[in-house]
Amino acid sequence: MKVENIKAVVFDLDGTLLDTLDDLSNATNWALLHNRLPERTIDEVRRFVGNGVRRLIERAVPAGTDSALFEQTFADFKAYYVDHCQEHTRPYDGIPEMLQALKARGFRLAIVSNKLQAGVDELYARFFSDTVDVAIGESPEIQRKPAPDMVLEALRQLGITASEAVYVGDSDVDLLTARNSGLPCISVLWGFRDREFLEKHGATFFAAAPADVVEALAH
Repeated sequence: MKVENIKAVVFDLDGTLLDTLDDLSNATNWALLHNRLPERTIDEVRRFVGNGVRRLIERAVPAGTDSALFEQTFADFKAYYVDHCQEHTRPYDGIPEMLQALKARGFRLAIVSNKLQAGVDELYARFFSDTVDVAIGESPEIQRKPAPDMVLEALRQLGITASEAVYVGDSDVDLLTARNSGLPCISVLWGFRDREFLEKHGATFFAAAPADVVEALAH
């Protein structure tokens, strides 16, 4: 990976910067039980995340669930999650130090997430407002990942071109997002997908710990 001209780092959120799995699982199961639908295990929820919360609930409800029940379950999930998205969520070990180190080296930092914008705003304010410059979540105005729109909007706000940025994520969706955006991708190994899965989806550059991201970009 060539890093000579890199000026910005664009991060995925869930599974990359934050361990959000417990809160996502709790909100999913609250919405399912509230609508008399069977719960899902935390490992199932881990597999369901990555394509936005609507897709998460589409995968979580039983096959054949009618549209009205699905929409109610989805609405219940959204309402619950916004109010409870910070109960167990925390940065992975080493993430705050990584962001501080990158900022100190002059990199501009952005978050792009398929999480709802309201949830992104809550978590950004709590964890990242002192280091990250831009945080973009899912909204009706912008197409979610793996479309390149979120990344390109983040780069526009940063005043950085795609040739000057690198993407960091933990999933196949992130690999495809980076490819669609014209960015090289660093795949992290502490998130929701393992190395074997990522390699099957084309990953070639890995970070086993947050410090590895800093090292890769420091040369």
